[in-house]
Amino acid sequence: MKNIEKIGFGGGCHWCIEAVFNSVEGVVKVEQGYIASIGENLTFSEAVIVYFDNDVVTLQKLVKNHLLTHASTSQHSFREKYRSAIYYYSETQKLKAESILLNLQKDFKEKVITKILKFAKFRPSRESLQDYFGKNPDAPFCTKYIIPKLKKISII
Repeated sequence: MKNIEKIGFGGGCHWCIEAVFNSVEGVVKVEQGYIASIGENLTFSEAVIVYFDNDVVTLQKLVKNHLLTHASTSQHSFREKYRSAIYYYSETQKLKAESILLNLQKDFKEKVITKILKFAKFRPSRESLQDYFGKNPDAPFCTKYIIPKLKKISII
């Protein structure tokens, strides 16, 4: 029996985030779209929901891959569209994500700005955008942006 858990990640283009997590052993499903949280983060932002087998891949590895593959230390002008976030589904998951983020901060020269936010709503992206990298690995966007991200985490 698989030990499946889900968590949300946002940070950059959802095509990129989806491709990164689809490449990680232990990830069983990635839903690409938009996630909203609560409070000041209730607007939708590009993100993915990652379903993973906790017996195969740790949340720490997923978070580390996420931080390495988007501008997790940059407060740039597109942050509303590309909110740097980890969206949790339970208080236990929130505490675990906070501990992991605190532990991984030592691997970065600048402060990690990734927020840990409560998952509230999900809206899938349109079908033509789903699995963009899987359908178009040689497309200019993929070769310029996605393949370098995969190389950062030694997937290809």
